[in-house]
Amino acid sequence: MLAEALDMNPGKMINCIISKSVAMIRQTSNNKEFTATDCITGNIIKCKGDFPVLYAQEPGEDNLLFAGPGLVDLQINGVNGIDFNDTSIDEEGLFNASEYLLSRGITTFFPTVITNSGENIRKILSVIDRACKARPMLDQCIGGIHLEGPFISGADGYRGAHNSRYVTAPDWDLFCSFQKASGNRIRIISLSPEWDNSTEFIRKCSKAGIIVGIAHSMADSHQIRAAVDAGARLSTHLGNSVPLMLPRHPNVIWDQLAEDRLYASIVADGYHLPDSFMRVVLKTKRKKTILVSDTTYFSGMPPGVYETHIGKEVILEEGGRLSMKGQNGLLAGAAKLLIENVEYLLVNKLADLSVAWYMASAGPARLAGYKKLNLTPGDYSDMVVFKIIDGRIVILGVIKQGKVVWRPDE
Repeated sequence: MLAEALDMNPGKMINCIISKSVAMIRQTSNNKEFTATDCITGNIIKCKGDFPVLYAQEPGEDNLLFAGPGLVDLQINGVNGIDFNDTSIDEEGLFNASEYLLSRGITTFFPTVITNSGENIRKILSVIDRACKARPMLDQCIGGIHLEGPFISGADGYRGAHNSRYVTAPDWDLFCSFQKASGNRIRIISLSPEWDNSTEFIRKCSKAGIIVGIAHSMADSHQIRAAVDAGARLSTHLGNSVPLMLPRHPNVIWDQLAEDRLYASIVADGYHLPDSFMRVVLKTKRKKTILVSDTTYFSGMPPGVYETHIGKEVILEEGGRLSMKGQNGLLAGAAKLLIENVEYLLVNKLADLSVAWYMASAGPARLAGYKKLNLTPGDYSDMVVFKIIDGRIVILGVIKQGKVVWRPDE
């Protein structure tokens, strides 16, 4: 059904699913068993979980119960006041972040460590490793680490918010020192293939099982093709971290869109990309389009003016827009979680539920080769049970590795 949904016009798939079932719940001797609509396949599946908020459902769209695999965020910089790039991050902060993400349906996440000094990067990576070893649940939730930089473009407009002081050419020995500090948890690295030694570096990463993403890059057509030939598999937050003005063609966006071997991750928060661009990516990449939040630690915090740990002030608006204070609304990063990206696609009819949820769960999990997540339809070891009410996804329960890990207060 997913393959068919990717060819459907927006709006058809959700109507198809809604017409097929009404979820029911009954009490068993040990726990509660209920049926729900698998939000990816549209099939009726049996689920088990002690969720007191569930009740016998009456026919109607508002009461339709859905279940789907846990959401997988391959790029997240922090959440709810916890910054994964602050060298003061500790085990407790990471655990609290994982609990918060579980409550929002994100059962697997990849803490994203960006350009910094080698010493600071290693310090942060080692903290993540120690925290995972100390907390089994955290180890289950962290699917790997995403290293974004320092091997990116140093040019203004392409570099984004990364500190130019620490940008450097790909260095295999330096990367190996990062990987050692992480306990071999780095699973994704985003870089620019514009450097002279990029191709060989990418080839080594690919051989080591590291997913290479192209990002913050002013690489030309030849360099992008060489990167993909060497093993690059992902366009990281495609459409962002490029100057406002690009050559008509070719350019770094067109070249990546045209490369069928690349997945494309996009930030669908309503601020980073226009709807028209996301439609083009969906039509071009189809099942290789995945969602990432790329959110910062401001996600989950109340609106207001905040001072960042690097000394700059940002404004977090009611709708989740995050911008630099006094810089004409220039974005300061993302502040919406992955599930809010799914909602944006649904509300604006950019994708149906089947496609949008796949882009935020099974799609990224398959790209990452995350084997801990059971992706068998109807038998997900990580699961989110939810309703859709007035365009909002209302989570009623979250299961991780077959165990209930979150439910609303009774």
